[in-house]
Amino acid sequence: MKIRPDDSPASGGISGQDGQTRRVIVRLLLESGSITAAEIGRRLGISAAGVRRHLDALVECGDAEANPAAAWQQVGRGRPAKRYRLTPAGRAKLEHTYDDLASAAMRQLREIGGDEAVLAFARRRIDTILAGVPAPVSEDDDAVEAAAEGVADALTRAGYATTTARVGGPIQGIQICQHHCPVSHVAEEFPELCEAERQAISEVLGTHVQRLASIANGDCACTTHVPLTLTASSALNPSSASKSLTSRSSASNQQGASV
Repeated sequence: MKIRPDDSPASGGISGQDGQTRRVIVRLLLESGSITAAEIGRRLGISAAGVRRHLDALVECGDAEANPAAAWQQVGRGRPAKRYRLTPAGRAKLEHTYDDLASAAMRQLREIGGDEAVLAFARRRIDTILAGVPAPVSEDDDAVEAAAEGVADALTRAGYATTTARVGGPIQGIQICQHHCPVSHVAEEFPELCEAERQAISEVLGTHVQRLASIANGDCACTTHVPLTLTASSALNPSSASKSLTSRSSASNQQGASV
């Protein structure tokens, strides 16, 4: 992922060490979905006050926003800490190379070859990105998680700023979160790009996966759920697991989250 130096959320007319710090903060906002100033300070080794100076500047120019933490995000007692995230305007300043040209080329491809040509192109593109990602060595949860991390690494190298998170409870899975999508504007018109990603990830991991959220649909991140071994309770009551998955996805989108 590239950030344009002239009008990016990281620039703000500053340079040197301050400029570098702000670029790192923007990256954390992008990858975390939402995060507190204290959390950023701990990761960067600088004071929360120093972080807030950069965050206030981002908020003032409309590239970031602050929201109160949800009840489930509250840690300890006292007033809930504000959580910061990039706004759509801030995300839009992250470079989407040749969007207009790509969209025009996709329209021409559909006109010449039909929907099948678009699907074939979308699939070839994601297969190239995931080429070399090894399949799980077994059906063991740790092996599936390691393979999912391999998928995330490959997507990150392609500009998707992707992380993984293991979720427990009745749904037992890995969530692959793409916090940035370099083709999101094109995918709004051509959802085949998103569906091809889901299919390719499913085939690499050797299991059904579910797309819970998409940047192209207005969500803060593209989130793909990879199921792990079901607990006894969820196996007996699959509807409860599905309900929990939907609830967690909604909470994740409210937090974020990032595809």
